[in-house]
Amino acid sequence: MRADAAAPLSHAEQRALEHWQARRRWARAGLVYALMLAFAIVFVGPLLFATLSSLKTDPLEYPPTLAIPQLQLRNWTAAAQLGQAGAGDRWFGGFAPGAVVPFEISYFVPDGVALSEPEVVVPRRRPGAGLGAVLAIEFAADYATVSELELRADVPVTIETPAEDLRGRQVTYAFTIAYEGEGPVIDRLPLDVTADLGMRYVESTLTASRLERRGRTASFNDVAPGLLGYVLRNYVRTFNEVRSPATRESLFLAWIGNSFTFAFVRIVVTLVIASMAGYALARLRFRGRSLIFMLVLFSQMVPLQVLFISNYLVLRDGIVTIDGFTLSSLWGYPGGMLNSLTGLVFVTALNAGAVFIMKQFFESIPREVEEAAMIDGASHWRRYWNVVLPMARPALGALTILTFQGAWNDFFWPFIVLTSPERIKTLPIGLLSFRNTYGAVGDWGLILAGAVLSAIPVIILFVVFQRYFLEGVSFGGGKE
Repeated sequence: MRADAAAPLSHAEQRALEHWQARRRWARAGLVYALMLAFAIVFVGPLLFATLSSLKTDPLEYPPTLAIPQLQLRNWTAAAQLGQAGAGDRWFGGFAPGAVVPFEISYFVPDGVALSEPEVVVPRRRPGAGLGAVLAIEFAADYATVSELELRADVPVTIETPAEDLRGRQVTYAFTIAYEGEGPVIDRLPLDVTADLGMRYVESTLTASRLERRGRTASFNDVAPGLLGYVLRNYVRTFNEVRSPATRESLFLAWIGNSFTFAFVRIVVTLVIASMAGYALARLRFRGRSLIFMLVLFSQMVPLQVLFISNYLVLRDGIVTIDGFTLSSLWGYPGGMLNSLTGLVFVTALNAGAVFIMKQFFESIPREVEEAAMIDGASHWRRYWNVVLPMARPALGALTILTFQGAWNDFFWPFIVLTSPERIKTLPIGLLSFRNTYGAVGDWGLILAGAVLSAIPVIILFVVFQRYFLEGVSFGGGKE
């Protein structure tokens, strides 16, 4: 051992050591945050990409790009101004009686190509496929009148290309679309502008939705959309186009309402039964307590599909008893509980896993907390309700998130129980209808918008209740 090994460090050496230790701590922290960021990108990345794609007119474009027209400030301003001109609504736009919508479009005309005015047409175009293709709607083409085109600009330009520099001129045409006569307010004002061969579309007041006929036709889904109607077009379509052909009721709103109702009832039933059963198994001493707990554990090992046939028959037939009376009659369903939210709750509400979670949490609470209440003469119910249950808020919060997520995303039983009519379905089953109806024609923007909307409630609930995952039993106090 060296003689100077125990010698104290000098001031400079001490400072150098402290700096080295600080850099090491920052390096470790940076590594941890880098790993967390990588995991966040892996898990959240698909959702962000789906959200971005849901804004696009063509979510299947290749190669994919982040520079989409829906995120350009120029188009935001134009969409708001056009919506104001079309229906006096800069948010959702439209086409109302007396409206005059101004519009400009620019083309590049190479040297040697004769200049000619493009053809402007308001087509009789339906908003989309699926249910939107069978609903009775009003067409803007029946009320719109396009003015004569005015040549606003004719400027010589040169376009640089990898092969050669193209010389020509950029021309800009202006026109208006007027609502003639009286009539209803129409949601959309589609437009097609077709130029002669050789003329190239450059820009317009609002970026074209797509170029057709080898670039000759600039097609616009709506030239008076309003800001939100333009940026969130596919989201607006989920509520406006997905309607019942008979009643014109918004099916998407009905699906959301059914999912919220189903999730809320399941949360209430789960929290009440699981907390009471968990407290009884953790604190009460009675004959058969261990057997009941073993049955709870055993029920978690039984796959849901094993009980499928028996539970389905119970819902269909209602368990016929003496004189033809069925147990489902107690809930107002004498003919069975299929195609009802009550039947769906009946087979999915009780969860043995929730009982197990609450039992384990109650056992972790010190008994001394209840002994003070016992000295004051509090009953089991009083101790459960006023003493133990408030301390169980971390477990109840976690259970709320798990139950809501399970109910909101549940697919198997809603698919079996809720078959008709369309309005009785929950959101996951409705999204399946989206895929079958709109996926066949490639309208994936509507499908992605519905999927993103279905994820929002779960994200909000997790943000609200996430702190309960971090709270301990010490929240309610306890003896050290």
